[in-house]
Amino acid sequence: MPDALIVIDMQRAGFVDAPPKHDATGLIGRLNRLAAAVRTAGGTVIFVQHDGPAGDPFHPSLPGWQLVEDLDIRTEDRIVRKTACDSFLGTNLESLLRWLGTDRLLVTGWATDYCVDTTVRSALARYPTVVPSDGHTTSDRAHLLAAKIIEHHNAIWADFIAPKGPAIVQPCASLCF
Repeated sequence: MPDALIVIDMQRAGFVDAPPKHDATGLIGRLNRLAAAVRTAGGTVIFVQHDGPAGDPFHPSLPGWQLVEDLDIRTEDRIVRKTACDSFLGTNLESLLRWLGTDRLLVTGWATDYCVDTTVRSALARYPTVVPSDGHTTSDRAHLLAAKIIEHHNAIWADFIAPKGPAIVQPCASLCF
């Protein structure tokens, strides 16, 4: 059963000169280990990059569009570019996953409460989906701390009613391939 690890928006504009992300350094290490496990098991790692409009720090012509330097990116990994929170909307992600023969998605990255959440919900309409409970992050918001946002979304995804849901929500270290 080939897995695809989706790593969303782990771009410099979100991590350098930006509000701190919950456990960003730990997250990058866990994502690198998870990517290695998926590759070893014959799966595919797909990095999703947000293309912001002109003047936006995520615009493809600006340094902030680049992926975070500490991520272990390999030549066999794939890149999908998006312009909305949903990694499926207006992208080639769905056709790429079908071409790869993907049976299960692992959805990770930044931001828990925006692009990760929207992509998880969209994925659950299409594929059995795993969300590593410690495989995504966000910043503190004015109304809620990042750790609580993460906890809340993990609980929602684990109980989400969808054609291929709910998501399996487990820590990175307990995932098996």
